[in-house]
This record gives sequence, C-alpha cells and structure tokens, in this order.
Amino acid sequence: MATYRRKSSAAHDRIDTGITALAPIAQREYGTAWPDYELLDAGDGKKLERWGDVITIRPELQAYFKPGWPFAQWQVMAHWVFEEISTTQGNWKNLKPDSPEQWVVAYGKLNFGLKLTKFKHVGLFPEQQANWRFIKEQPCAGKKILNLFAYTGAASLVAYANGAEVVHVDSVKQMLTWANENRERSGLSDIKWVLEDALKFAQRELKRGNTYDGIIMDPPAWGLGAKGEKWILENQLSSLIASAHGLMNPGAFLILNTYSPKITLADLEKSAVPYFSAQQVELKELFMRTKTGKELFCGNLLRAKKGVAD
Repeated sequence: MATYRRKSSAAHDRIDTGITALAPIAQREYGTAWPDYELLDAGDGKKLERWGDVITIRPELQAYFKPGWPFAQWQVMAHWVFEEISTTQGNWKNLKPDSPEQWVVAYGKLNFGLKLTKFKHVGLFPEQQANWRFIKEQPCAGKKILNLFAYTGAASLVAYANGAEVVHVDSVKQMLTWANENRERSGLSDIKWVLEDALKFAQRELKRGNTYDGIIMDPPAWGLGAKGEKWILENQLSSLIASAHGLMNPGAFLILNTYSPKITLADLEKSAVPYFSAQQVELKELFMRTKTGKELFCGNLLRAKKGVAD
C-alpha cells in the first residue's frame, strides 16, 4: 500500500484546490518526446509545442511557473497561438503566413491527422505516450483490448499494431470519424468502433458477459453527454473502476488516467482497493519535461493488473 504525506504549500506542486487530505507519495512517470512531437517550453499558464513542423502555443493551467524562454521568443517560433474567449473555447491566431490548419504527424509507423479546434486541442494528448509505451510492452498478440473515452484513437492504434483485437468506444461521432481516418492513414484494419457513452457501454458489456485482457480509460474531468446529461468524473470514478474490474480477465491490465484537480492519488487508491490488492495497483503522477528543463504535471495515473484468483 502506498505511503502518505500531507500536502503543504511547499511540497504541493499543483493548482491549489483547497484539499488538505492525505495523498500518496507518488512516483513520477514521464511521457517522452518523439521525432514528431516535442514539448519545447512551458510557463505563465501556457505551453509551447512542436508537432512535426508546426509549433503551437496553448493555455495550460499547470504551467504556473516561469518559462525557460521569454514569450517574445515563443511568438517568433510559433505558427499558431490559441486565444481563450471562455474557459472552454477560443480561437486560433495565425502567427506565420500560410501555416497549415490541418497536418499529419507520425508516432513510429502510426500516422495521426491533427487540426485546430475551438477547444484548444489538436487531436493528440502527447503525455499519453507514457501509456502507449506501456501498451507496447504488454503481450497483446491475440488479446482483446477495450479503449473507453477513446478520442482520436492513438491508444487503440498502438494496441492494434501490437497485435490486439481492439474495441474503441467514444460518445462523439466526430471523434470516431477522426479515429477511423487515423486508422486509414496508418494502414490498419478491423478495429471495432462503438458510438456510445463509455460507462454505459461497459455496464452493458458486463451484463452480456464479455471480458477483456486490457482496459484503457482517459476520461474527461467533466462534460456533457449525448443527451445533455452532466458528466463529472469524481462522481463516476468508483463505477468506472468497478465496471472495469468486472470486465477484466485474470491477468488483464487497467490504465486509468485522470486530469481532474478534484481527484487525488488517494482518491484513486480508495476507489481501487475494493477490487485490487495493493500489489496489483500502481499509482503515479504523469509528467512531461520541456526542452528548457521544466517539468509539467499532466494528471494522475492508475495502473492495475487483475490477479488469477480474483
């Protein structure tokens, strides 16, 4: 079982949520750069990223520290900067003539189409490279993997390319279309696409008696469902983990990544311990390093494996 420390202003490197509960002393795991992606710098509430030949500036709450380079240098380097008009939306401002609004980057043999969206995202969460790396290390040949909240399909494609049979679930039709386009760009086939609420699908799979050898979840902190229903991750966390455990074959793995300031590592552990033993659970903080030497917090990470006797 993880040991604990009380958060203090000196040790607490996160946005202050007013939470004073005990939290696990966590190991850090780092998503790392690859030839077509690099976190160049971060600070003053923004991050500077290179996606292939395109450089963007985007808002980042966790970049509360000072950047390594002056912002004027960022603006000289960048092609696009995202300017917020609300906490959820904004517009992209072009900083260099003829900069593409859509382009393709590679991760190994996989190819991903990127584009500018009004939500500041471009189609990949690069910190998830830590989990793509984990998936590539698993013996996936002939295994069945369920990817919930699957977005544009990076983890699905990594698992499929590693020999797995993949079921990809997302509640947004445009995301399924985007993921399928990435599959086509990568020359892959036979991924099962499911347009449905992730938790509802998992619960229905339980009733159908279906099981999996790996479950991947990167749920949003909050949002709206297909019928306008509110989604708040901390209210659904226990149900997600319970459903995942029920769907897991003996020896199966679970990846659950969170980016909610209200969910601590202690919360993740508390939700996991009714289903997994301490030896089966791994709790980590997910980070990325910038080229300038800064370390950017990217969320809390739970990985677990189901025992043969569970």
